[in-house]
Amino acid sequence: MAKNNITLETTVEELVEKYPKAVGFLARHDVRCIRCGEPLWCTLGELFREDRVENPQLLIVELNKFLRKEKQT
Repeated sequence: MAKNNITLETTVEELVEKYPKAVGFLARHDVRCIRCGEPLWCTLGELFREDRVENPQLLIVELNKFLRKEKQT
């Protein structure tokens, strides 16, 4: 993963490990990526399908923007 270049193929485990603030971002969008204290074992694309995210690509764009903004603060 290069400089906050999160994709639908990014694993949840990798996202949570490298960008812990992403957990809160996803929760605010009704996507839970942690269960029983552990990251889920799937990609973001799989998770978004499971959680029936209406526009997965848009959520990825918003997540990358959020992470870039967080990095600047």
